[in-house]
Amino acid sequence: MHFRANGNTLMNISLAPASDDAAARFDIANRLFLRLYQASNLMHKTGTRAVAGFGATTQQWAVMGALSRPRVREQGMTVKDLMAFLMVSRQNLTAVLDRVEAGGLVERVRTGGGDGRLRHVRLTETGHATWSSMLESIGAYYGTALTGFTTEECVTLFRLLDRLRDSLNRISGEQQE
Repeated sequence: MHFRANGNTLMNISLAPASDDAAARFDIANRLFLRLYQASNLMHKTGTRAVAGFGATTQQWAVMGALSRPRVREQGMTVKDLMAFLMVSRQNLTAVLDRVEAGGLVERVRTGGGDGRLRHVRLTETGHATWSSMLESIGAYYGTALTGFTTEECVTLFRLLDRLRDSLNRISGEQQE
Protein backbone atom coordinates (compact mmCIF):
# COMPACT_ATOMS: atom_id res chain seq x y z
CA MET A 1 0.00 0.00 0.00
CA HIS A 2 1.29 3.48 -0.84
CA PHE A 3 0.32 6.86 0.48
CA ARG A 4 1.51 10.42 -0.05
CA ALA A 5 3.31 12.14 2.81
CA ASN A 6 4.45 15.75 2.99
CA GLY A 7 2.79 16.48 -0.35
CA ASN A 8 5.59 15.05 -2.50
CA THR A 9 7.25 12.01 -1.00
CA LEU A 10 5.70 8.62 -1.52
CA MET A 11 6.08 6.31 1.45
CA ASN A 12 5.72 2.57 1.10
CA ILE A 13 3.99 0.61 3.80
CA SER A 14 4.10 -3.01 2.85
CA LEU A 15 1.85 -5.33 4.72
CA ALA A 16 3.93 -8.06 6.33
CA PRO A 17 3.23 -11.81 6.26
CA ALA A 18 0.42 -13.14 8.46
CA SER A 19 2.81 -13.77 11.36
CA ASP A 20 3.68 -10.08 11.41
CA ASP A 21 0.12 -8.77 10.94
CA ALA A 22 -0.15 -7.52 14.52
CA ALA A 23 3.13 -5.61 14.28
CA ALA A 24 2.19 -4.14 10.89
CA ARG A 25 -1.27 -3.14 12.15
CA PHE A 26 0.31 -1.52 15.23
CA ASP A 27 2.75 0.42 13.04
CA ILE A 28 -0.04 1.65 10.77
CA ALA A 29 -2.27 2.52 13.74
CA ASN A 30 0.60 4.41 15.36
CA ARG A 31 1.17 6.42 12.19
CA LEU A 32 -2.57 7.00 11.76
CA PHE A 33 -3.06 8.35 15.28
CA LEU A 34 0.01 10.54 14.93
CA ARG A 35 -1.45 11.97 11.69
CA LEU A 36 -4.76 12.62 13.44
CA TYR A 37 -2.93 14.39 16.27
CA GLN A 38 -0.96 16.49 13.79
CA ALA A 39 -4.07 17.29 11.75
CA SER A 40 -5.98 18.26 14.90
CA ASN A 41 -3.22 20.63 16.00
CA LEU A 42 -2.95 22.17 12.54
CA MET A 43 -6.73 22.47 12.29
CA HIS A 44 -6.81 24.35 15.59
CA LYS A 45 -3.92 26.63 14.56
CA THR A 46 -5.15 27.42 11.05
CA GLY A 47 -8.83 27.46 12.02
CA THR A 48 -8.13 30.04 14.71
CA ARG A 49 -6.58 32.26 12.05
CA ALA A 50 -9.68 31.82 9.88
CA VAL A 51 -11.99 33.24 12.57
CA ALA A 52 -9.61 35.50 14.49
CA GLY A 53 -10.95 38.57 12.69
CA PHE A 54 -14.25 37.93 14.44
CA GLY A 55 -12.59 37.67 17.85
CA ALA A 56 -13.36 33.94 17.94
CA THR A 57 -11.41 30.78 18.67
CA THR A 58 -11.99 27.34 17.16
CA GLN A 59 -13.77 26.29 20.36
CA GLN A 60 -16.12 29.28 20.10
CA TRP A 61 -16.60 28.49 16.40
CA ALA A 62 -17.65 24.94 17.33
CA VAL A 63 -20.12 26.15 19.97
CA MET A 64 -21.64 28.74 17.66
CA GLY A 65 -21.84 26.23 14.82
CA ALA A 66 -23.62 23.71 17.04
CA LEU A 67 -26.10 26.34 18.22
CA SER A 68 -26.73 27.69 14.70
CA ARG A 69 -28.09 24.40 13.36
CA PRO A 70 -31.74 24.70 12.27
CA ARG A 71 -32.95 22.04 14.71
CA VAL A 72 -31.67 23.92 17.77
CA ARG A 73 -31.57 27.49 16.54
CA GLU A 74 -34.65 28.78 18.39
CA GLN A 75 -34.69 26.73 21.59
CA GLY A 76 -30.94 26.18 21.94
CA MET A 77 -29.43 23.20 23.70
CA THR A 78 -28.97 22.20 27.29
CA VAL A 79 -25.40 22.39 28.51
CA LYS A 80 -25.46 18.60 28.90
CA ASP A 81 -26.62 18.10 25.29
CA LEU A 82 -24.04 20.59 24.02
CA MET A 83 -21.30 18.78 25.97
CA ALA A 84 -22.39 15.45 24.44
CA PHE A 85 -22.63 16.89 20.92
CA LEU A 86 -19.18 18.52 21.06
CA MET A 87 -17.71 15.71 23.19
CA VAL A 88 -16.14 18.09 25.68
CA SER A 89 -16.06 18.26 29.47
CA ARG A 90 -18.33 20.54 31.46
CA GLN A 91 -15.27 22.46 32.68
CA ASN A 92 -14.00 23.14 29.14
CA LEU A 93 -17.45 24.06 27.82
CA THR A 94 -18.24 26.35 30.76
CA ALA A 95 -15.09 28.38 30.13
CA VAL A 96 -15.95 28.78 26.43
CA LEU A 97 -19.58 29.63 27.20
CA ASP A 98 -18.50 32.24 29.74
CA ARG A 99 -16.39 33.98 27.06
CA VAL A 100 -19.02 33.94 24.31
CA GLU A 101 -21.71 34.99 26.75
CA ALA A 102 -19.55 37.90 27.91
CA GLY A 103 -19.20 38.86 24.23
CA GLY A 104 -22.99 38.89 23.86
CA LEU A 105 -23.01 35.99 21.40
CA VAL A 106 -24.92 33.43 23.47
CA GLU A 107 -27.35 33.48 26.33
CA ARG A 108 -28.25 30.89 28.94
CA VAL A 109 -31.98 30.87 29.55
CA ARG A 110 -33.94 28.99 32.18
CA THR A 111 -36.62 26.79 30.74
CA GLY A 112 -40.01 26.08 32.21
CA GLY A 113 -40.93 22.99 34.12
CA GLY A 114 -39.24 21.20 36.98
CA ASP A 115 -37.35 23.31 39.47
CA GLY A 116 -36.14 25.85 36.92
CA ARG A 117 -32.50 24.79 37.06
CA LEU A 118 -32.49 23.49 33.50
CA ARG A 119 -30.89 26.01 31.19
CA HIS A 120 -30.66 26.16 27.45
CA VAL A 121 -27.82 27.87 25.66
CA ARG A 122 -28.73 29.67 22.46
CA LEU A 123 -27.27 32.24 20.14
CA THR A 124 -28.37 35.83 20.67
CA GLU A 125 -29.31 38.02 17.72
CA THR A 126 -25.74 39.34 17.82
CA GLY A 127 -24.52 35.74 17.87
CA HIS A 128 -26.61 34.87 14.81
CA ALA A 129 -25.33 37.96 12.98
CA THR A 130 -21.72 37.18 13.93
CA TRP A 131 -22.14 33.55 12.85
CA SER A 132 -23.59 34.65 9.51
CA SER A 133 -20.67 36.99 8.91
CA MET A 134 -18.19 34.22 9.83
CA LEU A 135 -19.60 31.79 7.26
CA GLU A 136 -17.75 33.28 4.29
CA SER A 137 -14.41 33.00 6.07
CA ILE A 138 -15.24 29.49 7.31
CA GLY A 139 -16.27 28.43 3.80
CA ALA A 140 -13.02 29.76 2.36
CA TYR A 141 -11.09 27.90 5.07
CA TYR A 142 -12.90 24.64 4.28
CA GLY A 143 -12.28 25.13 0.56
CA THR A 144 -8.57 25.73 1.07
CA ALA A 145 -8.16 22.91 3.58
CA LEU A 146 -9.91 20.41 1.31
CA THR A 147 -8.19 21.43 -1.91
CA GLY A 148 -7.19 18.26 -3.69
CA PHE A 149 -9.99 16.18 -2.17
CA THR A 150 -12.89 15.12 -4.34
CA THR A 151 -16.39 15.27 -2.90
CA GLU A 152 -16.39 11.46 -2.80
CA GLU A 153 -13.14 11.47 -0.82
CA CYS A 154 -14.59 13.99 1.62
CA VAL A 155 -17.66 11.78 2.14
CA THR A 156 -15.45 8.71 2.61
CA LEU A 157 -13.25 10.52 5.12
CA PHE A 158 -16.36 11.76 6.95
CA ARG A 159 -17.72 8.21 7.20
CA LEU A 160 -14.39 6.77 8.32
CA LEU A 161 -13.95 9.45 10.98
CA ASP A 162 -17.51 8.79 12.18
CA ARG A 163 -16.61 5.12 12.61
CA LEU A 164 -13.42 6.02 14.50
CA ARG A 165 -15.32 8.51 16.68
CA ASP A 166 -17.93 5.84 17.49
CA SER A 167 -15.22 3.33 18.38
CA LEU A 168 -13.42 5.83 20.61
CA ASN A 169 -16.74 6.78 22.19
CA ARG A 170 -17.34 3.11 23.08
CA ILE A 171 -13.92 3.00 24.75
CA SER A 172 -14.76 6.19 26.61
CA GLY A 173 -18.03 4.69 27.87
CA GLU A 174 -16.29 1.50 28.97
CA GLN A 175 -13.73 3.48 30.98
CA GLN A 176 -16.44 5.40 32.84
CA GLU A 177 -18.05 2.22 34.20
